[in-house]
Amino acid sequence: MMEQNDRHEPAGVEVKDGVATVTIRDAGKLNILGTPVIAALTAALAHAGSLPDVRVVVLRGTGDTAFVAGADIKEMAALDPASAEVFIDGLRRLCDTVQQLPMPVIARLPGWSLGGGLELALACDLRVASEDAKFGMPEVKVGIPSIIHAALLPRLIGRARATWMLLTGDIMDADEAKACGLVDRVVPLADLDAEVMRVASQLASCGPRVLAQQKRLLREWEDQPLDTAIRHGVREFGAAFETGEPQRFMGEFVAAQARRKRTG
Repeated sequence: MMEQNDRHEPAGVEVKDGVATVTIRDAGKLNILGTPVIAALTAALAHAGSLPDVRVVVLRGTGDTAFVAGADIKEMAALDPASAEVFIDGLRRLCDTVQQLPMPVIARLPGWSLGGGLELALACDLRVASEDAKFGMPEVKVGIPSIIHAALLPRLIGRARATWMLLTGDIMDADEAKACGLVDRVVPLADLDAEVMRVASQLASCGPRVLAQQKRLLREWEDQPLDTAIRHGVREFGAAFETGEPQRFMGEFVAAQARRKRTG
């Protein structure tokens, strides 16, 4: 177990035992993503990802009404074509920051995850939801397409479900989201924090370099032909032994097995 980090962190970032919890702040009870919130959250995530003792990032909203119930419609209603591109590019950079962090990012998903909020959740590596969670991409209902990281939906949940979700704007409940692979775990709301921290602690016990390597490989596999990914895996396997982590963790495993044999 890693020791608690007691140094002062920026608002919205808490670090303990290798887990950085990044909380969306000053965004109302629905954690709406306006330009100032997007900029502050991007900076907080980049900071968390730069800390040498952080193994895992947990991304959450304030409260349990929503993870993020979407981008700020009031702000978007006043946009023109040029300012609209600037606005959405800020959201793209936020989602890209999540994807490009070297450590896994877990999305804590109570309540509503809509539009840009669901795109942000999709950019995370793992998604843990409460039983009351609801998911949707209702942008077509307000005259805009679902874009940027909505592009992950067809490969994640399949073309048919993604097409229905994006064209109708219908809401998906937690059970359906779990069944189609949109989320990884569904638990009662009362158990959500415990489950998120269980998964985070499990990941934090692994070597940071192998976690970064595996996350990078998962991204690369999305674009590589299967035979290329398999062939490159030989080189990646060898590269892992340059970090010293296989020697450490395998050595600990072998030593533990030997102790059990002596005492068994």
